[in-house]
Amino acid sequence: MPNTSEAPAELFEPRQTATSADFTPNPEKSLPLSRERQELLDDILALYCCQPTVARLKRYTPDAIYDDEFSYANDRYKIAGQWFAMPKIFEKAVNEGYEVVRSDHQMIQFKNKQSWTFRLIPKTITVTHLITLSLDPSTRDTDFMQIKYHKDQANDRDYSHEGVRFGFKKWQAEMTARFLPNAPELAASEADRRSGGEEEVRRWGTGTEEGDAPKGEYRR
Repeated sequence: MPNTSEAPAELFEPRQTATSADFTPNPEKSLPLSRERQELLDDILALYCCQPTVARLKRYTPDAIYDDEFSYANDRYKIAGQWFAMPKIFEKAVNEGYEVVRSDHQMIQFKNKQSWTFRLIPKTITVTHLITLSLDPSTRDTDFMQIKYHKDQANDRDYSHEGVRFGFKKWQAEMTARFLPNAPELAASEADRRSGGEEEVRRWGTGTEEGDAPKGEYRR
């Protein structure tokens, strides 16, 4: 992964294939974390528990990416839309346990078990998934660590970024933010709206501008 925060968030994506779709956590085996890393993890778990705040959204860099089975939000504004929409969909969300399986200079990765209860129908779903948080190089050694890429993987296969399904994921992230008009929580991230992510990646891959990475250094 890049060693500079100036690199596009797309280049911080962890490409991974799991040996099993069973991501059931064993909390007793969870790796210990420093205070700063635990605070980051606690903020992310609070988001999964339908407790979004503007301060917690600051855990993402402005150009950060959130990538799960159903959505691909490629800036902090769209990510805010995802998290602030969840309390409108779910009556309750409970973390059933997590297990940190990797913690190093590049990322924090953990298995997670989460339950959500819908508002409009009396149904609760429980999901186990593998969550990977790629850390921002500029803040990963500070008191307030930030995320460049957040991947939520619900099966053993990694996600494709091609075709109709990927187009739907991007559309869903865009529409979710639009369906929360004039929300003060989103207004705090209005300036983080981003475009041209693919062009940024190509530019970094070829080193076409002064100050860019050397050609091919961060090519996907």
